[in-house]
This record gives sequence, C-alpha cells and structure tokens, in this order.
Amino acid sequence: MKRPLVVKLGSSLVVDEGGRPRRALLRARQHRALRQGRETFLLDRVALDMAERLHAVLRKFVAGADVGTSGDQLRPALAGQVGALAHVDVPDRESESEGLSLLPQSLDLVVSALALQFVNDLPGALIQIRRALKPDGLFLAAMLGGDTLTELRQAFAAAEAEREGGVSPRVAPFADVREMGALLQRAGLALPVTDVDRLTVRYSSAFTLMAELRRMGATNALIERRRTPLRRATLARMAEIYAERFADRDGKIRATFEVVWLSGWAPHESQQQPLRPGSAKQRLADALGAVEQPAGEKTGR
Repeated sequence: MKRPLVVKLGSSLVVDEGGRPRRALLRARQHRALRQGRETFLLDRVALDMAERLHAVLRKFVAGADVGTSGDQLRPALAGQVGALAHVDVPDRESESEGLSLLPQSLDLVVSALALQFVNDLPGALIQIRRALKPDGLFLAAMLGGDTLTELRQAFAAAEAEREGGVSPRVAPFADVREMGALLQRAGLALPVTDVDRLTVRYSSAFTLMAELRRMGATNALIERRRTPLRRATLARMAEIYAERFADRDGKIRATFEVVWLSGWAPHESQQQPLRPGSAKQRLADALGAVEQPAGEKTGR
C-alpha cells in the first residue's frame, strides 16, 4: 500500500527574541524523528525531480555542493550529472551567523532540497551561494511554499478562536513564490526562474497527518507558540473542522504541500542578454501585421 506523502516543515525553525536562530529544539525533534523512523517521502520525490531538471541541462558539472539537505537523497539521484557533490551544513549553533562554508568561485553547481526554509537570512544565503559559483555556474533548489499545510493552519486557527478566544501560530509561514524571483535577482543571479509544484495528499484524519509530521521532526517549534499544552477539546475541535472543510466523500482529508523551485546562473558573457532600449530593428506592429494607431486615437467602429 502506498504510504502518505509527508514533509519536513519550516515550523521547526525557532527564532529567539533577538532574531537569532535557535536550532536546539529543531535538532532534538529531528533526532526523535530518526529514532521513530524518519519519513522521507517528499524528499525522495524532490531528489528525483531535481535529477530530471538537471538532465535537461546539456552540460556536466564538475564540482558541486548540497546546501543543508537533510539526508543523502541527492547524492545517488545526481550521480553521473556532477563529478563531486559536497554537503554543506547550515550553521546550527545559536552563537553562529548564517555564514556558509563556501569558497568564492569554487563551484559549478549548488543544489538544496527542502532546506532553505530553515535559513533566517535567506537573501544573505543566496548572495553567498552566488559568490561561491563560478561564472556560468548553476543554482537549483526546492523549498516549501506559502500554501503548504494551509488546511491545517485554517483548522487550528478556527478551533482556537472558537474554544480559547485567540489564535497561536501552529504552522510557520513559508516562502511566497512571487518574492523568490526578486530575491534571486537581488542576489545577483542571472536568468532567474521560479515555478511551483503543488501536491495534494490524503490522510485518514488530522491526527494521522500530525503523527506523520512528528516523524519528520516537524512539530511546532515557533517561538510565538503558546507554551501551555494544547487542550484536548481544542485539538478534537480542530480535527472536526478539518474534516468538515477539507474531506472528500470517502472521509479522507486533504493536505496541500507546495514545493517552490528556484534556479539561477552566475553571470557570464555567453548568456543571453536583454536588448538595449531602442535597439530593435523592427516595429512590433510590423511583426504582428497590425495597423499602428497614434496614441489617444480610437479605432473606428
């Protein structure tokens, strides 16, 4: 029987009152997930998708780095497409900055699978990745998008508002795909591309979904969360609301997972360049076979 698809969530990242990363809780929950038998279904899928995307690039990468991916799924998936793939951890001690151990212009390829949502300073990380790429080097990554677990978020919010008179963040916000392209350009990457892969996964109940998330080390670790235990009545009401709003006819609930794909190249003179304003040699109207109307005039009826 096919197992349900689950994902490691950005809600595992903690930020303290000073804005610094606090990852001790994240690591503890990941270790617990390992003891329970970690679920890697989505990571396996992303690794295969990444291999397919790289296969469409007609070149061989000699030196590559995997930034932050939890697990070794990328190495076998990308075998034959990159000569060497080093693993680079995202810093996890509270006293450390978000610096990455990457030498300038040392890599042909940088990849990352479902890890960048753990980075507090994503723009800074992208700039470091851009600096680590050789000219015409490629950056390719997958991270969780803003619609991930929207059903769970809505069900928790409705239940807490109804039973406890307020809402505590239960699922962390994720990246907005509309912002990612701008971040790639801001980092200095050329030919930036973003696209989204949305997956709908079905579970027998909200409790089954949450149990699977726990096996991914993805239970709530937000600093803004309530520190008092979640009331059983609130949790039960959340499951009821989830089933009322997001269940199919057979009673199974739906859970959305949004994977945002990012790619960009370190600038190089061989890449396609935008034309200078006014350098066109043919009018658009001529190319379309249309009659050009002066500004302000209306076509006859």
